[in-house]
Amino acid sequence: MEFYVALLVASFLFITGSMLGWVIEVLFRRCFTAKKWINPGFLTGPYLPLYGFGVAGLFAVSFLPVNTGMPWLDSLLIVLIMGVFMTLIEYVAGLIFIKGMKIKLWDYSDRWGNIQGIICPLFSIIWTVVGAFFYFVIRPYAIDAVAWFVRNLGFSFVVGVFTGFFIIDLAHSFNLSAKIRKFAKEHNIVVSFEKLKEKVRDRSVEEKERVSFVFPFKSTRSLDEHLNNYSDDMKNRGKGGKARNVDGA
Repeated sequence: MEFYVALLVASFLFITGSMLGWVIEVLFRRCFTAKKWINPGFLTGPYLPLYGFGVAGLFAVSFLPVNTGMPWLDSLLIVLIMGVFMTLIEYVAGLIFIKGMKIKLWDYSDRWGNIQGIICPLFSIIWTVVGAFFYFVIRPYAIDAVAWFVRNLGFSFVVGVFTGFFIIDLAHSFNLSAKIRKFAKEHNIVVSFEKLKEKVRDRSVEEKERVSFVFPFKSTRSLDEHLNNYSDDMKNRGKGGKARNVDGA
């Protein structure tokens, strides 16, 4: 029973973190990067698993039995562990997509000290700040939310419904990624998922098609055609060098 409740709590935190992370990424892309309304991430629905795993992990890390005898040092160590944990999650997730699916969900290649364009010192610092914010500000509310959830396990029905939609979305997205992976392997490149989305959107705008926020790859043109246009554009920009370092193999 305890394991079942712990699993439900982890799922609850995963859902909450995934959805809040999705909102943050949508606003971040609109205001700072793409300057457009782009549905972020690998999946179609309003959730980003990276943030879901992050919130569930940060919650668990916050209870680590660190006891140096100095409360301020205990808190500092917990926050540093959180920063390392989030950086590790980002690296593993990025590596799985690049090596396994030939898809790059984000790209830090232009950042100082980056490793394979997946992680970099700047974002490790940002993750550490996020960890500190979670630990000192969000954690008390997270504890209250978990306590409420445990007292109201009937809400687990919502968790189950979410899981069902998530699995369906995952199957759809893996089907899409399989097509992208096949193209990427044939052309010996790694496809930047977000840039591909932007190019599909820009082409749809140019041709006065209706742009779908939820289904960013929905178009009158085939996915293969968009991938070919993407590949040609990357080659033209980099002439076999720069583009391949950023978005390629």
